[in-house]
Amino acid sequence: MFPFVSQRASRRASRRLSSGITKLLKSSAKLSEAAARQGRKSVRQARKALNELKDEQTSKAPGRFVDIDGVHVHYIARGKGRTVVLIHGNGTMSEDFVICGLVDQLAKRYRVIAVDRPGFGHTDRPRHRAWTASAQARLIQRVLEKLNVERPLIVGHSWGTIVALALATRARQQPRGLVLLSGYYYPTRRADVALIAPMAVPGIGDAARSMMPAAVGHLLAPHVFRHVFKPQPVPARFTKRFPVAISIQPTQARASAEDTASMNAAAALLQPHYAKLRLPIAILTGDADAVVDADEQSRRLHAEVAGSTLSVLTGQGHMIHYSAKAQIGRAVDDLMAVTSKSLRWL
Repeated sequence: MFPFVSQRASRRASRRLSSGITKLLKSSAKLSEAAARQGRKSVRQARKALNELKDEQTSKAPGRFVDIDGVHVHYIARGKGRTVVLIHGNGTMSEDFVICGLVDQLAKRYRVIAVDRPGFGHTDRPRHRAWTASAQARLIQRVLEKLNVERPLIVGHSWGTIVALALATRARQQPRGLVLLSGYYYPTRRADVALIAPMAVPGIGDAARSMMPAAVGHLLAPHVFRHVFKPQPVPARFTKRFPVAISIQPTQARASAEDTASMNAAAALLQPHYAKLRLPIAILTGDADAVVDADEQSRRLHAEVAGSTLSVLTGQGHMIHYSAKAQIGRAVDDLMAVTSKSLRWL
């Protein structure tokens, strides 16, 4: 049996219920409106990213091409004089050195050649070859031979330092000297290697990349850029000019995954040769690098390579070719000045 309820109490309860329902409906409407705004914003961002993708995909390569053993290799060349070769890191391309201003700075005094490594930028990465650091070094060596380059000084950044060292350890083709920027020289336990390894597996990696819409890559790119540049902010010229669409294309995504997965193996193969190096080497790194640790990489290499110089840049992150161009220019000039005339590029 139900308890007795007066009509007045019943009306008050009814009004409270009606008021509660009204508030609930208004709150739901506000949430729906906010969700709709966020949805419209996401659609606008996706459309903008797709438009940028279309624009960038139609852009022409900024440099020239040379065919080496069936590989269409893209390079950017500026200036005259003794040759400085720039080798970029993982996930980027030769154009990065143009955007940061290093190419133009060095081209005032030298002949500068920046090469797209296999699979990056506008260079091919044929699947039937294993693109180890040594294989990439051989390809760059052949490019330089075809361009009639003698006794180049090699500047490598990040993963590019591994290729630069691979060039130096090939006794018959020893370069004039090395300038190593934010390098990775010794195997370590890295979470990114474990995470990216499946993406480097043929078939599995291809399937995963095909499921990633280009718009998603564009939306994720700013987070990656903030990480590699920190503690410095991402430069406005980088945001404006870096060809994100090229960097997230399937071929470059595959190249980046393969190089990340093979990084420790490449460093392990090079490590026994470090103590035997007898060419001028300048090592530059930032003490605030969020990608590689200065102590376990650059300081350790400096201690092992006789005659090398080390510059640890206070407060600098991984992308020191943007924030420390003056120091890099001085390092190049110093090595050019002390280079032994007996060295030859064979």
